[in-house]
Amino acid sequence: MNYISTRNSSDSFKFEDVFIKGLADDGGLFIPKSIHKYSQNDLLKLKNLEYKELAKKIIFPFIGDFMSEQDLSEIIDKSYSVFRKQNVVELVKIGDRSVLELFHGPTLAFKDIAMQLLGNFYEYYLNNKKNKINIVVATSGDTGAAAIDAIKGKENINIFVLHPNNRISPVQRKLMTTGKEKNVFNIAVEGSFDDCQNIVKAMFTDQAFANEIKMSGVNSINWARIIAQSVYYFYSYFLVEDNSEPINFAVPTGNFGDVYAGYLAKKIGLPINKFIVATNQNDILHRAITNGAYNVENVLETISPSMDIQIASNFERLIFDLNNHSDKKTIDVMKGIKEKGKYEIQKENLDKINVDFLSSRMDEIEVLNTIKNVYEKFNKVLDPHSAIGYGAFDKVDLKGNNIVLATAHPCKFPGAIEKAINIKAELPDELLFILDEKENYDIIDNDFNKIKQYIKERI
Repeated sequence: MNYISTRNSSDSFKFEDVFIKGLADDGGLFIPKSIHKYSQNDLLKLKNLEYKELAKKIIFPFIGDFMSEQDLSEIIDKSYSVFRKQNVVELVKIGDRSVLELFHGPTLAFKDIAMQLLGNFYEYYLNNKKNKINIVVATSGDTGAAAIDAIKGKENINIFVLHPNNRISPVQRKLMTTGKEKNVFNIAVEGSFDDCQNIVKAMFTDQAFANEIKMSGVNSINWARIIAQSVYYFYSYFLVEDNSEPINFAVPTGNFGDVYAGYLAKKIGLPINKFIVATNQNDILHRAITNGAYNVENVLETISPSMDIQIASNFERLIFDLNNHSDKKTIDVMKGIKEKGKYEIQKENLDKINVDFLSSRMDEIEVLNTIKNVYEKFNKVLDPHSAIGYGAFDKVDLKGNNIVLATAHPCKFPGAIEKAINIKAELPDELLFILDEKENYDIIDNDFNKIKQYIKERI
């Protein structure tokens, strides 16, 4: 399979380039040049597979000659051996909807599902190439911990994680900053997640610097993450499939990556009806999908910090689709967003979006009330992000089998849980030790050059 950039459809890339680069040199995002679509018969063959076997079937066509099918099989088995569930995820019924628990990995968030795989992809690549790589990643709370767990202690690779200082939960921070491995560096940036992400993007487009440090990225823009995340849409779809009922997904998202993975699953043949893009008060995606106004506003701090984002990076892939795969139009749109902070989606394109996507928004009181109501009615505790997904089906009336993506364990947000239902959400026993461990991170100004210098001094 060959890939192109959303900002240059003439150059062609192999999966290896796409995976290692993360972001294209022109600032665009990688997408396949063309994709094979599953037939009804193909889907029947996938329907009864266990999660690991399903992952092997779905991922292999995307990675081309990067590794053999046997090597991929071994890496998937290794990656998912560290999860607390035999089938990686678990589907539970809460009321009239199904909840797909994606947080049974080592750092209690859905990011583990892709990140464990990526960590082992890097190790495989470095063993074959004898190179050194430096990963630089921005996190709004969960990506950093998942990336660190996947990369820590591996040879010939360092990881630098930028998080917004004092804007993630203490448990999220401690899952990142209490490790002792020498190849892990945590940077607390005096700013928002969007500031962290802008610095990382600027580093990628500073080609001299990116080449000098052999830079790679594991943010949600990395195509390898998208394909890994698409697997659980197939798996959960098959678990609830009923020929008489459409299947819908509510996805709590800030960066549009997790829901784009579902959209990819639909594009390659999974007959999903609708996706609800479920947002908190930082609702740029909700505004874009409901009335076409993709206008950047100030980021508000909320009890769902992983969604405290205004620039939804993966939305560029959808923009490319909407504009008939025109790299020129995509460049113009992205330039307008960067310079003016806005993009008005034309009605024709908004109609196209609404074929696949609807959206919802919840404020802080609604999130707390959802956590409370679910606990009182069903004795289940949802984290704030998952509650936003759960509540989306109360705001958008969709008939059928409705699946909510539960993206994080409630123990990562103890303050919000205590406020909502007055109980302490406890960490799983195997992670309790982090509460007493010494943290190790450096606080740095929101300054591109200072952070570049920090990285250069440590590689």
